[in-house]
Amino acid sequence: MNDVDARMDRLRRAARYRYQQLVDSEIERGTLDPDEVREERRLLRAQDVGQHARTAIEEAERRGLFEGNPYHGKPLPGNDGRHDPDWWIKAKVEREGITGIAPPALALRKEDADLDEHLDALTTEQDVRDVLEDFNARVKEARRQLLGGPPVVTPLRDVDEEVLAWSSRREARIAEAARAAAAQAADSPAHPRRWWRPRRR
Repeated sequence: MNDVDARMDRLRRAARYRYQQLVDSEIERGTLDPDEVREERRLLRAQDVGQHARTAIEEAERRGLFEGNPYHGKPLPGNDGRHDPDWWIKAKVEREGITGIAPPALALRKEDADLDEHLDALTTEQDVRDVLEDFNARVKEARRQLLGGPPVVTPLRDVDEEVLAWSSRREARIAEAARAAAAQAADSPAHPRRWWRPRRR
């Protein structure tokens, strides 16, 4: 804050203090209603906060502090016009992949995105079916729960189709591994050279 800004700030505070003294004296005389004064002060404080915020934003824009900000001039992600007091924790959970504390809708959405990778780590068809049936059961249960939070939009998985897809991916991986092994064997010499020399007699 430079000298001019500091002086203006002192003048504003002095004027506000003088105004407060005048209002208090009028209340003591009975010429002002205390309730109306309190409401007026509340409105003035709200206006001051709004004006201060606008001034701070304009000053930051003039100084170029918003340059390089990916959200500058754009709506904030997830801001659909509806008030959600838990928006910040939901965004953090989804952004950082936190598990165990997320609402069912977010936890299932994250699990659905990683489900194929999880299935590919399994080795038997029965294990795949068990995981899919458990996943579908939890999706159905979450849809029945009326606990608030975001809606459950995660779709159910068709078990038979997912098993076929898992089997196809598994066969493709096995075939790719076999091709890689064959290529490596073809590149290596049939009779590797000995690294030692036979001793002469």
